[in-house]
Amino acid sequence: MSLISKLLRFARQVVANVTSQLNQQFNVVEQQALAPIRGIIGQVTGGVWKGDGATKFVEEVSRLMIPGVGRVGEQIKTLNGNLTRAVNVMDQADAQVNSLVRGLADVFGGIF
Repeated sequence: MSLISKLLRFARQVVANVTSQLNQQFNVVEQQALAPIRGIIGQVTGGVWKGDGATKFVEEVSRLMIPGVGRVGEQIKTLNGNLTRAVNVMDQADAQVNSLVRGLADVFGGIF
């Protein structure tokens, strides 16, 4: 196996590890940030806290915090997708280079 093949295999493994960690971080965002916030909002709207303060709290959290946490999750998903596409491009380029090298080897093999 050539050095380049080893490097590409290593790069794929690194990207696979990174995407796995990104998925774990997305789950952390969902479970440890977003779910508790929604639970608190559910309790407040369920009557634990009443009045204008409760209404304004729910509005503020719904307007600022939930979308903010959601954007973090979306950024994680986007980065994960971009990394996956980068690996696919790398694999396609590797396949094209290998094909060209085999073609050149055939041409030179026919000459010598």
